[in-house]
Amino acid sequence: MFLRIVAIGLMILFISFPASAQLDRLLKGIGVGGQKGLSDAKIGEGLKEALKVGTENTVTLTGKTDGYFLNQAIKILMPEKLRTLEKGLRTVGYGPQVDEFVLSMNRAAEKAAPFAKEIFWNAIGEMTFQDVRKIFSGHETAATEYFKGKTSDQLVTVFKPIVDKAMNDVGVTRQYKDLVGRYETIPFVKKETFDIDHYVVTKALDGLFRVLGEEERKIRTNPAARVTDLLKEVFGR
Repeated sequence: MFLRIVAIGLMILFISFPASAQLDRLLKGIGVGGQKGLSDAKIGEGLKEALKVGTENTVTLTGKTDGYFLNQAIKILMPEKLRTLEKGLRTVGYGPQVDEFVLSMNRAAEKAAPFAKEIFWNAIGEMTFQDVRKIFSGHETAATEYFKGKTSDQLVTVFKPIVDKAMNDVGVTRQYKDLVGRYETIPFVKKETFDIDHYVVTKALDGLFRVLGEEERKIRTNPAARVTDLLKEVFGR
């Protein structure tokens, strides 16, 4: 008898509303359309707050001394194309200079990282409800992947002069030219050409997105990372 009453109720519901509205209302009523039946607006607020918190943490972690250099997951190493150069220089006693060059690349990234915050936040503000719904129900780094796809070109354009200036401030370009010059004095070596500025920009942004992904994952899976009431409400399980 109970099942018959439920069936009749569902038939009335589907007759009374358009198909898409029926399904949405039914799913929300049982908490499937969103976390605990939350509205799009609430989910949007929560997701955007999560990204702001994640971005803030990312900038704090990377935009400090040794933020890149001591984080083995994002540390900027000698470019693969220049590993032969590195090996040759170390062989003839220039290991300390190579180490200083690697350190300088990471210092440039650390100086540039804080300038990404405004770019990230502007992109967060442009998210639509459709974007939010897709990201919210996606995998544990769905927001970071969306963010990377939507903003990478802009970030490179805006980030490059900042990184270039930081690289000049800490002497990366000068050190690179000096190392290449020393390398080319070694008999029978092959000359190498490489855009070191572009390399550092790319690696700096890769590191930012990696750390941002880790922060997003924490908020989605670790209750301790939900530092506001809104995050607890939206991402609570």
